[in-house]
Amino acid sequence: MNGSTMNPSKVNLYGKFGILTPVVGFVVILAAVLSAPWFNWWTNALSDLGVEGLSATIFNNGLKVTAFLMVIFSIGIKEIADEDKIGLTGFVLLLLGSISLLGIGVFPEGTELHYPFSVTFFVTMPLSIWVIGYFFIRGGLGNIGKISIVLGIAAAIIWIPKWDGVAIPETISALAFAIWAQMVGSLMMKIPEEEQPQ
Repeated sequence: MNGSTMNPSKVNLYGKFGILTPVVGFVVILAAVLSAPWFNWWTNALSDLGVEGLSATIFNNGLKVTAFLMVIFSIGIKEIADEDKIGLTGFVLLLLGSISLLGIGVFPEGTELHYPFSVTFFVTMPLSIWVIGYFFIRGGLGNIGKISIVLGIAAAIIWIPKWDGVAIPETISALAFAIWAQMVGSLMMKIPEEEQPQ
């Protein structure tokens, strides 16, 4: 983060969305699960919640809201990246993930575009965390950068085992992103108070 044109007040604001995004996302998932007594963590996918009934209304609309919040958070990454190519690459990946999450909500399971959006989301999330983590390391934030790399790995390797249903790996992958977003959001909110890495 070279900070040459960084606006600290904007970064602070965008950081709040990094805190808010995963909170809203997991509240939505929990509410949808509670409204679907048929849901089984071991045999279902989270997207099954978006097919019909009350759970579909909660899940699909909730993902749209979460995606909107994530877009704003990703703009914050662009702000701190400034003109750094690695940082901007991380921003693009995070923005693509945000758009993919929106696509999951707009195109529920059973529609033609649902699967491509879902795969794109779960691929771009670890990639964005890795790239932005590397950007942090290069910017002098070694600890948060290394934690980012670890969380990105966790979000990816959970998919290696064979699962009867994918709700568990989906949730763990999303949880890794949630921890990362909270961590980075907190960092962004403190940037005006701390020395900006060069």
